[in-house]
Amino acid sequence: MEAIFISGIFMSLFIIVLLLTKQQKAITDKILAVWVAVIGIHLLGYLLNQLGYWERYPHLIGLTAPVPLLHGPLLYLYCLYALRAENHFRRVDYLHFAPALAAYLYMSRFFFFYSAHDKLLVDSGELPDFKVFSLILLVAMLASGVIYPMLAYRLSLRHKHKLLSNYSYSEGISLQWIRNCIIATALVFVTAIGVLLLRDGLGIVFPFNVEYLFYAIMILFIFYIGYYGVKHEQLFINPTQNESLSETVQASSGKYRNSGMKEDDIAHTYSRLLSLMETEKPYLQPKLSLADLASSLGLSTNELSQVINQQASVNFYDFVNRYRVEEFLRLAQKKNHYNLLALAFEAGFNSKTAFNTVFKKQKGSTPSDYLRKIAV
Repeated sequence: MEAIFISGIFMSLFIIVLLLTKQQKAITDKILAVWVAVIGIHLLGYLLNQLGYWERYPHLIGLTAPVPLLHGPLLYLYCLYALRAENHFRRVDYLHFAPALAAYLYMSRFFFFYSAHDKLLVDSGELPDFKVFSLILLVAMLASGVIYPMLAYRLSLRHKHKLLSNYSYSEGISLQWIRNCIIATALVFVTAIGVLLLRDGLGIVFPFNVEYLFYAIMILFIFYIGYYGVKHEQLFINPTQNESLSETVQASSGKYRNSGMKEDDIAHTYSRLLSLMETEKPYLQPKLSLADLASSLGLSTNELSQVINQQASVNFYDFVNRYRVEEFLRLAQKKNHYNLLALAFEAGFNSKTAFNTVFKKQKGSTPSDYLRKIAV
């Protein structure tokens, strides 16, 4: 197990170097580098404890105790800035680290005024100092580890809704990486809660060191970051697409409270939109965006979004892909000797997965099954 811990720690260092040596680092790179460093420190602290270094060097005791309070805030801030165009911290963001700072300040007397012998007694429970604080710290850690992933997940849901309102495609703007970060963090703390309930609440004795479960998940997450970064490259190169996506989403994320469009204007604009879709077929562009279509009609993104939402009762993604599905069916009847995927690409889709997902959502069956049914 020691070798696995050491591998995780060295992988953390490797990822940090890759992130910090990027040119034109985004704020998300810096947050992720700090988060990976925190995970590495957390792993190192536990490894040193297991190897007996705390007994040989008692002044190491407690140095990493508040570290788990940092995982939740760093996850949340990473997700927040991955989904925004801003590249600088706001003052309010630093408040997320207040609990960890408060814990270190409270423990300062332990760090600076307790002797090595006293620290050993506190760690073994023979000296009752910090017992109440330790309980409060544990509850705060578990609460942070559950609440922050929930907040981050809510952010991703809101952003997904905005993406579907602005883009007619999903390739390259998947939120799965962020979702996996959320799942990994939540899994560590949910596992910890489950273990505490079983071990301390029900008195169940585990036949192995159950703490290895939490740290195994953290190590797997570190290796996943390395794997994801090498395979997909988004983490270790300088992407520009995400920044433009965030800017576009922010530009058109407002609601219609301040819209000056009247009902007659909306109906007339919708008629123009339908005419444009039928005659010029902009949906054949695989990466058509709300901004592109709005520009063609001489509208703002907010105005076009309002027209589509209120007149068609769908978001931009579904509105455009509805035309692509119908175009695919028209092509399939006209060119029935062609490969279905080739026809899907000709209709404006740019991936097999997106085509199958959209088609099944709209028609209730796979493309091949649907075509067989209408051919009968």
